[in-house]
Amino acid sequence: MSDGGEFWFCLTHHRVEGVEGCPNKDRLGPYATEAEASQALEKAAERTAAWDNDPDWNDDAARS
Repeated sequence: MSDGGEFWFCLTHHRVEGVEGCPNKDRLGPYATEAEASQALEKAAERTAAWDNDPDWNDDAARS
């Protein structure tokens, strides 16, 4: 897919792309491997949940 070792997850087409893909505004990455890029949405969801529950970044979490 990409000879440079960079992969992105396209948010428009919901697939992994190489360098010659959709505009960067429409994708997550870059990732070193195609497998990492394929898990981009799951990783983003995990990070969002962690930040939502981190009292250093969320005043509401500290009150719970």
